[in-house]
Amino acid sequence: MAAPANPPRPEYPRPQFVRERWQCLNGEWEFEIDRSDSGLERGMLKRTLTDAITVPFCPESELSGINDTDFLEAVWYRRTITVPAAWAGERVLLHFQAVDHDTTVWVNGVEVARHRGGFTPFTADLDGVVSAGQEAVVVVRARDTRHGPQARGKQATWYANSHCHYTRTTGIWQTVWLEPVPRAVHLERPRITPDLAGGAFHVEMPLSTNPPGHTVRAVLSDGDDEIARVEARADLDLCPRLTLPVPPKRQRPWSPSDPHLYRLRLELLDEHGRTVDTARSYAGLRSIAVRGKQVLLNGEPLFQRLVLDQGYYPDGLMTAPSDEALVRDIELSLNAGFNGARLHQKVFEERFLYHADRLGYLVWGEFGDWGCETGVRDDNQQPGASYAAQWVEAVERDYSHPSLIGWCPLNETYQRLHDRITQLDDVTWSMFLATKAADSTRPVIDASGYAHRVPHTDIYDSHCYEQDPQAFAKLMSGLAADRPYINTGPDGSQWSVPYRGQPYFCSEFGGIWWDPQAEAENGEEPETSWGYGLRPRSEEEFHDRFDGLVAVLLGDPNMFGYCYTQLTDVFQERNGVYRFDRTEKLDVTRLRAAQQRPAAIEQH
Repeated sequence: MAAPANPPRPEYPRPQFVRERWQCLNGEWEFEIDRSDSGLERGMLKRTLTDAITVPFCPESELSGINDTDFLEAVWYRRTITVPAAWAGERVLLHFQAVDHDTTVWVNGVEVARHRGGFTPFTADLDGVVSAGQEAVVVVRARDTRHGPQARGKQATWYANSHCHYTRTTGIWQTVWLEPVPRAVHLERPRITPDLAGGAFHVEMPLSTNPPGHTVRAVLSDGDDEIARVEARADLDLCPRLTLPVPPKRQRPWSPSDPHLYRLRLELLDEHGRTVDTARSYAGLRSIAVRGKQVLLNGEPLFQRLVLDQGYYPDGLMTAPSDEALVRDIELSLNAGFNGARLHQKVFEERFLYHADRLGYLVWGEFGDWGCETGVRDDNQQPGASYAAQWVEAVERDYSHPSLIGWCPLNETYQRLHDRITQLDDVTWSMFLATKAADSTRPVIDASGYAHRVPHTDIYDSHCYEQDPQAFAKLMSGLAADRPYINTGPDGSQWSVPYRGQPYFCSEFGGIWWDPQAEAENGEEPETSWGYGLRPRSEEEFHDRFDGLVAVLLGDPNMFGYCYTQLTDVFQERNGVYRFDRTEKLDVTRLRAAQQRPAAIEQH
């Protein structure tokens, strides 16, 4: 199967670690559904598959050409590729940006990779399996059982999507690509830590091995001007560390109002000073800190007007149909008056974060943890050790993005607080501690909404979908006295450890059900439409409710931000400020004005 001339999603998939030479493998692949997951026994590894699919779109999506939304226990992919002859003498890496959920990869019949987790990238080293100029048959099997614990995010575990659960994603749903690297030693993905107080960037440059005589070099540029160049031996430390000073006159902190990015060139030099590997990156100079109930950006409080973003598309499901669609979602949010997003129940693709970096869009990273029972039943639906491993992979992937300002490993865990240490306690503590160990530079919320179990969690929050602004104001009124609204059980039982004065925000509110199109088509109670509370009777009533709810939080000097549900409608969930197809359904000018009251913002 020849490589398509114009593959879908052709842009470079890893913008913070760029090599010039690569080959996109998106496009048409052989494909077959294996509903019983017996394909290996039935010889699917060695034969032609019956259908064709367009990668990187999942088979449940329209853009894949398959559009099968039934349960897919396993799916198979097959494609013949040719490794470019120009890559002779180099090691070839086969990258998968995301495959849902348990994946095995064979090349020329040899297993080269296996990976668990539907949101993070993994790599197969093809050295010794295929050489430059040769053809290779790549076969991928993805298992996606609905039985047992699995981090699914918003994917429905029953046949039809309903309420806030959506059509499933199985198999390859992000870019597949090839990359050559030097055979003996090569650069691996760097970790870039901004140090605004010290006026520098700290760059960790891991290598595939530490050969004698080699040197790593990092070059920092501002536009076309080189402003720092630092070298270090590559054979002393497992991960060489370099500090790149930024001259005071060139220090330009990254912020939503000025999302300035510096350029980085990373190099590996041999014992003769010759460059053997090089890659491009970028960085933003900014700091995040906590002062009392405030979260500070660059030493100053910045009220976070976040929107809940699910990252679903009508035709591509979890995969954006184009790179432009990613940019458009950020622009829609900014136009409506938000300055950032909680990336909800999904690890978004790296290019979204790249656009957030360059557009000055604040984001909170979150794991798609729904799909496991976190508290109610102590049975085999509980998450296992791979749960934390999958999340740490996501934290490591996204560590260097300046737009990412906080982590949320769990969402809406629920269980009565009692005198026994439970599985929920273990999961919450392990995810929190793993996040803190992987990243000490950002605040972490132990679990967004419902059951807070870590007394020293950096952030404390609640979810509240009260629709009456006056009642909402009463619920939120206790924060000044350190008695904020805290989610409890349906019977009023306590779920969380006490609040201890941390920064606090209402991280889900609103969700106003507004769907005039469905109402006109289907009557007063359309079965295809869902949202929170009673539907407003008019657009004017929607704006009155939105204005009132937002004003409660904007006007509270002890609140550091909020997150409104949500950016777009998603299938039957019709509480977005835009339609699912991203067209306008509300007066965006009024939404923006409601969130930019100078008197309220100045209090922060």
